[in-house]
Amino acid sequence: MSRRRVLVGMSGGVDSAVTAYLLQKSGYDVIGMTLKTWVGADGRESRCCEIGDAQAVCDRLGIPYYVQNCLPEFREQITRPFVREYLRGRTPNPCVICNSAVKWSRLLDAADAMHSDYIATGHYASVVRTPDGRYTVQRGAFSRKDQSYMLYRLTQEQLARTLMPLGRLSKDEVRGIAEYAGIPVAEKADSQEICFVPDGHYAGFIEENAEQQLPPDGDFTDGTGAVLGRHHGIYRYTVGQRRGLGVAAGKPVYVQKIDAEANRIILGDAASLMTGTVLCGDLCFMGIPALQPGEQLAAAVRIRYHHPAQAAVCEMLADGTLHIRFREPVRAAVPGQSAVAYDSEGRVLCGGIILPEPN
Repeated sequence: MSRRRVLVGMSGGVDSAVTAYLLQKSGYDVIGMTLKTWVGADGRESRCCEIGDAQAVCDRLGIPYYVQNCLPEFREQITRPFVREYLRGRTPNPCVICNSAVKWSRLLDAADAMHSDYIATGHYASVVRTPDGRYTVQRGAFSRKDQSYMLYRLTQEQLARTLMPLGRLSKDEVRGIAEYAGIPVAEKADSQEICFVPDGHYAGFIEENAEQQLPPDGDFTDGTGAVLGRHHGIYRYTVGQRRGLGVAAGKPVYVQKIDAEANRIILGDAASLMTGTVLCGDLCFMGIPALQPGEQLAAAVRIRYHHPAQAAVCEMLADGTLHIRFREPVRAAVPGQSAVAYDSEGRVLCGGIILPEPN
């Protein structure tokens, strides 16, 4: 009987390296592959595709290694929409979109070409099946590294062929395994920024890559419309932001809302950031079938990556959006980010993109 074959997405970091090692030790026929998604003007590679380090890991493990060029689709599906959303006054999370639309799509295509049964990634989460047979993603055992929030857009077909061996491990355990195995990136630091903006300077990236006229300076106002100062382009700000506003209001103020149509930014105090409801569009249902209009779902909902899940009731509206009502108000629901609903076992039920409040 031939061994099962798995294609591992290799970023060049320790997590994907240990994923390949663990699967190899479990008896899989392992192949490594890096998807080349972005290269900066200075030739610097994305932290998701550092080819030299990925090659060194595969050489150490003695497994085949390949690179696929994904630059065109990454630009079309990730960086161009990223810029457009910021110019609309929203704060997108490109990793959420990239996972399903680029990474899983391309890895599964390559897996088919290489007659691989599965693909695998180094995410801190697990693929599980619910009692009714649906696939879903379960939170990583160690909440500090849990990455399930980033994976809610994966389809049933993608999940059915996905392995995630790190779901029960901590980062320290992963580094310990890498050191024991002699993997050369055992002590490599984690990336903290979006892969194509490694310096964290989002405004600069947007200015360099915008394909339309940048929004001009405009007014900071309070909730009554009184002008408090001038902003320098709505794409430079995000809901919940306090630093860098340059407004002397006599008290701490935060970005409460970005009104792109009027080119103004409304500022408020900390209490103004609290909301009891969130509306989501572009929905993806994972652990449950799609809700029908009027149908409700009790769940724990996260509104950003590091947000502790909060008790809520989700209701499907007739227009295809999801209305989320929290038991207790949540802080800074940012348009463009995602709201992800979990069941009591930490399994992803569904998620969607947070929409702006009506003007």
